[in-house]
Amino acid sequence: MCGICGYLHKDSDKIVNKEVIKRMNDSLVHRGPDQEGFYLNNNVAFGHRRLSIIDLSTGEQPMFNEDKSIVLIFNGEIYNYIELRDELKKLGCNFYTNSDSEVILRAYETWGMDRMSKSV
Repeated sequence: MCGICGYLHKDSDKIVNKEVIKRMNDSLVHRGPDQEGFYLNNNVAFGHRRLSIIDLSTGEQPMFNEDKSIVLIFNGEIYNYIELRDELKKLGCNFYTNSDSEVILRAYETWGMDRMSKSV
């Protein structure tokens, strides 16, 4: 099982400290030895430790859409991800990995939260 950590400063003017999120993420190495990733944006920071299950060669996280307006950090398994991927491809979505995580990203980008949460 992967590991996820993060923090948010209530003060939006306060910039996150990369060393803090790095130490938090390092404490999760036993949860995900295959890859680590970070997302830092002003007062928000996330860390991810990956245990590769599906799509061992790609699927790194955090995962972004093309214009980086959406960021995803996810741990779990989407049982119907193949069907959802096929449906999203028919709608014109491009996929760059075989990861079930990318299906969540594309579903949110395409359908928004309401439809995505009913489908996944």
